[in-house]
This record gives sequence, structure tokens and C-alpha cells, in this order.
Amino acid sequence: MVDEHLIRRGISDPEVLKAFRKVWRHHFVPSSFETDAYQDYPLPIGHGQTISQPYMVALMTESLRLKSGSNVLEVGTGSGYQAAILAEVCRRVCTVEREAPLLERAKKILSEEGCKNIDFRCGDGTEGWEEEAPFDGIVVTAAAPSVPGVLKEQLAEGGHLVIPVGTMYGQMLVSIEKKGDDFIQRDICGCIFVPLIGKYGWSE
Repeated sequence: MVDEHLIRRGISDPEVLKAFRKVWRHHFVPSSFETDAYQDYPLPIGHGQTISQPYMVALMTESLRLKSGSNVLEVGTGSGYQAAILAEVCRRVCTVEREAPLLERAKKILSEEGCKNIDFRCGDGTEGWEEEAPFDGIVVTAAAPSVPGVLKEQLAEGGHLVIPVGTMYGQMLVSIEKKGDDFIQRDICGCIFVPLIGKYGWSE
């Protein structure tokens, strides 16, 4: 998977690649999909959610430009796979999930995987996690109609917010870097994610 789906498509950060070689994706998918775990496409995990394709997880992680001491917020815990990758790359991960059953399942798997630098919250991730801000990186694993201003406000100086923005049927993955009072946005690639539900996302 790493050689064929990540390196060949341009993922080059050695820490990101190291994390993908260490974290087993089949531990995070339902047993009925284990044989597909290392293919480069999303898989359903229940509650209308998916585990993202490996390349997209790698691209979003690399685009955060994290360091070993980084404090990161993940909006949308889902299966826990993205959180596990982030936990290998940075100092601390704060992850928020609105679906309690998914969060509990992810917590169990991540505990079994030995991840000790992840904090969890059940709630509306579009509001971020103000008490633990500022964050060196924020990654949003669902599609928003626009960039939530509250997430930009929770970025640390020099931090990056990576988020899919667009309609429910297609989005652009963007990276937003905080530089002083300015936010510099760049487009990464087109993508399709499940909708981000919440106060600053889509309504249910």
C-alpha cells in the first residue's frame, strides 16, 4: 500500500510514510471489509461515515506540515485511523466525533493499538476544541460548505488547517496557513467526502 498508493503518488514525508508502515488499516475497518483494507478507496464504517482512502489520509497529514512537538485537532474521529496516523507523527492529538458509537469504537481500537497521546470528545467538531487551542494543525475529515471561522481562530501561528470545502457532491481540499493576522489559502486537489454536520457545517 505504501509503495504503490502513497510513494508513487508523491507522498514523501518520511515521518508520514513511517506512520503508515506502522499502523495497520485492517484493524480500523469492519471485519467484513478486512480483505479490502489496503486498497486505495474509502470503506463504510457505519452511521453514514467512511474510513478515507489511504492516499487521502496521507495527503491531508502531509499537508499539515507537522513536527514531533505539534498539537493537532482532528474534526471527525470516525474509525480512528487518521488519529492513529497523526499520533505517530506529532506530540498530541485532540479528536472530536459527533456519533457516540463511532467514538467509543475508535477509543477501544486506539487503546488496543497502544495510542496514549490522543484525547477524545463527543460533540460538534465544527466548533473545534477551544480549551485545548491553539493547534499547530487542524484536519477536518468531512466536507464543509465553507471554512469555519472558529477553526481558523484556533490555529497557532504558522499552523495549517486542512479541510474539504464545496458542495455535498464534490469539494476542493484546501490548506489554510495562519501568518500573523492573515490566513493564506491554497488549493490541494479535488475530492469527495461525506458532509460535515454541525453548527458551522451542514444541517442534519
